[in-house]
Amino acid sequence: MSNKPVICVAIDGPAASGKSTVARGAAKKLNFNYVDSGSFYRGLTWKCLRDGIEISNHEAVLALLATAQWDLSLCDGQVVYSIDGDQPGEQLKSKPVQERVSEIAAIPEVRAFIVEKLRETAMFGSLVMEGRDIGTVVFPDTPHKFYLDADPEERARRRFKELEKSGAYDDAQQVLTSLQKRDQKDSTRKTAPLQIALGAKVIDSTSMDAAAVIELVIKQVTSAQP
Repeated sequence: MSNKPVICVAIDGPAASGKSTVARGAAKKLNFNYVDSGSFYRGLTWKCLRDGIEISNHEAVLALLATAQWDLSLCDGQVVYSIDGDQPGEQLKSKPVQERVSEIAAIPEVRAFIVEKLRETAMFGSLVMEGRDIGTVVFPDTPHKFYLDADPEERARRRFKELEKSGAYDDAQQVLTSLQKRDQKDSTRKTAPLQIALGAKVIDSTSMDAAAVIELVIKQVTSAQP
């Protein structure tokens, strides 16, 4: 067991702002583990949809949450999980999951449960975690906080390109409409709304490529180390 202190790098921002690419790239270069916090919420959404649980029925969702067995593991530098022995995999990117995850994420008891699971990922070592409340709620005491943003149209273009092969959306305009609805829900929910963490470095990546943003993150993280 290493005696090195665990470092947590928080990368927050709205959907399709480049968080995943930047977090993965920074984690790889820093030799940290990568954690996609959104996948935990999408995983629960997938589980509800697969088991026929109506997401608007919060009591049913919480009953499922109370009995489901979550197991965390490390795979190729990324913290992954299974629910009742099953890994959702590519189903996390499906349109039904994408369209309903905001409803799951707005349930306070769900957020409390997932936050604890996310904090548990630190048992595997230093990490770069992306999400919407990492710097404000999950790891509020970390000095390494970043908030990525980009113009909505650019974010829609990026997400459409990412999902084009899946056939989930016909064009970028559909994605833009979906993102705007997601932004509205994320920024106005009562529990842990999307906001810029105190002390976070804000990066507008609209006209920046991923490599430039990754280098910016790494430079700030390494320069802060003793």
